[in-house]
Amino acid sequence: MKMRFAKEIRIGNKIISENSPVFIIAEAGVNHNGDMSLAKQMIDTAVDAGVDAVKFQSFKTDKLILKNVTKAPYQKKTSDSQESQYNMLKHLEISKYQTLELIDYCRKKNIIFLSTPFENDSLDELDSMGVEAFKIAATDLTNIQFLRQAAGKGKPIILSAGMCYMEEVKKALEAVHTINRQVVLLQCTANYPICDEEANIKVVQTFQKYFDILTGYSDHSQGVGASPYAAALGAKVIEKHFTIDKTLSGPDQKASVTPEELKKLVQDIRRVEKYLGTGEKMPTCSEQMTRKSLQKCLVASGCIQAGEVFQSHNIVAKRTDGLGISALYYDNVIGTQAKRTYNEDDIIVWE
Repeated sequence: MKMRFAKEIRIGNKIISENSPVFIIAEAGVNHNGDMSLAKQMIDTAVDAGVDAVKFQSFKTDKLILKNVTKAPYQKKTSDSQESQYNMLKHLEISKYQTLELIDYCRKKNIIFLSTPFENDSLDELDSMGVEAFKIAATDLTNIQFLRQAAGKGKPIILSAGMCYMEEVKKALEAVHTINRQVVLLQCTANYPICDEEANIKVVQTFQKYFDILTGYSDHSQGVGASPYAAALGAKVIEKHFTIDKTLSGPDQKASVTPEELKKLVQDIRRVEKYLGTGEKMPTCSEQMTRKSLQKCLVASGCIQAGEVFQSHNIVAKRTDGLGISALYYDNVIGTQAKRTYNEDDIIVWE
């Protein structure tokens, strides 16, 4: 049975659909470094950039990871390589109280708060706090039990497909589909940052082809990067890491965009949307007058007597300021009789 997912999803006061504006998520992630004043400054930055949502990460380190797990390669490059992943994450946790504080701040600033839960306790807490949707990280696309628990909350799921094979994506969607059809599937390359040739944004179209689902792109390319191009391929959700200052400590700071870059990313995506238009082929408002001035209609190439048959030698197409019969209907006129006499350059009309 072919999976069919929702074609319209509501998150807060925003609609995500094939015809809606791109839903842009500013990914604060762990770039707040556990500092609530910095986290609020990041929310202000996201609001100023004009994004739709700002997203954090929710986890309880003891529930997430074994204590002796080493850091990912990119984390070793951007933070203390001798520090364990456990110790790094422990310093970046946000408590339930802090999360509620950030939710309240987002509400006051009129921006949607989102967070990625990385284990069941955080999933339950976010659900109890009324978070509008769940972003599920690529690390959990293969975590079938967790996917089912998230789907069971009945809220929209934005699912990242970094690090995964197509068959794994299919199995994950099958697990969710029987429970919850409010899903957006994001192409992602899970490294920070990625080389240009690793972006692979055409996967957005691959997902559209193989799955009946809304698609998006979680962008780890450098600078404004691949996001506007992904939007041009039909991505309806864009997610991008940002920071207040790339020189701050933390594993994701250097790979994140600056406030200025985040604002430009939003501007570029909105410009792409204008370029894309509606897909309906018809003259634009500005073309209507141009059309009158430049398109051609049929006129007499010489004297045509009443009753004479219109033929290729006695009619020609010229610009007439939009008056008369469009040259498009040449075949409809040829072979018919003139109802009246036409002199050279007289405009031929239906009679």
